[in-house]
Amino acid sequence: MAKLELTKPVLILLYGYPGAGKSFVARQMTEHIRAAHVHGDRIRAELFENPKFDAKETAIVQGMMDYMTAEYLQAGVSVIYDSDCLKLAERRNLRNLAQKNHAASLLVWTQIDIESAFARIVARDRRRADDKYSQNLDRTSFDKVLASMQNPNGTEGYVVVSGKHNFKTQLSAIVKRLRELGLVDASEADKKIIKPGLINLVPNPAAGRVDLSRRNITIR
Repeated sequence: MAKLELTKPVLILLYGYPGAGKSFVARQMTEHIRAAHVHGDRIRAELFENPKFDAKETAIVQGMMDYMTAEYLQAGVSVIYDSDCLKLAERRNLRNLAQKNHAASLLVWTQIDIESAFARIVARDRRRADDKYSQNLDRTSFDKVLASMQNPNGTEGYVVVSGKHNFKTQLSAIVKRLRELGLVDASEADKKIIKPGLINLVPNPAAGRVDLSRRNITIR
């Protein structure tokens, strides 16, 4: 399957609750959009045998991610920055990094209700690709992360996707936004955007018992 080519390098940032499905969205995007997946939790696992997820360790991981991101963007390669960009200042610094390397940026906000997000964390399974490197959080740690989050504001140009929708729907919203920003060719974007299909209002008798006397619909 041919991957979507962007018209210029783009830095795609992710935001959302732990357990919202950000890494799932990031991994799936790399299968449809030509971009490098810079995965913070995987880098942490490769750098530290027993990760502590403390501030010093996080600073090292973010420094490595920023270095890799700059190298990719300078080479003309888009990047999906798979890390919790929780703070306004963090996202601003990353947008500045993109601008410095002549790249555009887009923030993808994966939304889900709090209880569903925490339920996913509890059910994490290291045998699954998207859970393999994730941090385990108890309820206190989870709530502490939520308290530190700063939601995107209107100047950040974000796109919202549902953490409960299938990836085709998520990809459709992301590609539509990329097209609006002029970052993808319209004809190529149309191949990835879901369009509403025609609805057959006439029931098929072969599908089971139907009342053919009620097949006509009158619109007044």
